Amino acid sequence: MKTRIVIVDDHRILRDGIKALLKEMSNVELVGEASNGVEFLNLLKSIEPDLVLMDINMPKMNGIEATREALKIKPELKVLVLSMHDDVKYYDSMIQIGVHGFLLKESNYNELQKAIESVMEGNPYFSQELLLKLLKNKKSASAIVINEREKELLTFICKGLSTTEIAEKLFLSVSSIEKLRSDLLVKTNSNNSTALAVYAIKNNLVDL
Repeated sequence: MKTRIVIVDDHRILRDGIKALLKEMSNVELVGEASNGVEFLNLLKSIEPDLVLMDINMPKMNGIEATREALKIKPELKVLVLSMHDDVKYYDSMIQIGVHGFLLKESNYNELQKAIESVMEGNPYFSQELLLKLLKNKKSASAIVINEREKELLTFICKGLSTTEIAEKLFLSVSSIEKLRSDLLVKTNSNNSTALAVYAIKNNLVDL
């Protein structure tokens, strides 16, 4: 089954660029586009997308508010944020709302495809350049103690690997990886895997 995608961005040229990339992917289907949050929420009344590529700064209603309202309507909706280099200041707000990843707007075909696949599998995704920005703003070491296996898992999560890929690298079952991830969510008081990845980066729990 194809992943049904909506693009929400106020720049037509960027939407057209993303649409061109999506057309080359056999496993996705573009089901709508909008230039701001208000248009998107109206569109959401008549379509059933699996994933939205969401801009942050838009007129009428920004991506933060649009995402918050959209997830009230469709909690299962996956949200992949289309980010600029200076959008890092908005990340905490977006993560608390429940987005699933951050992708630089200038990303190429391969990274867009990887981000979509990762998010649809329930894993967080961060463009590598954005990870570096988060690392620059990291805090001191966390008071939380994690073991080597948990550290390996967090590192792979931050690198955007799927649950299946992590299981193969750690020679564990998928269910074991899911259990480890669940335990770490509780230990770090994180709401989702995206928040878990950011917590790990900011608190020096991983080596990237």
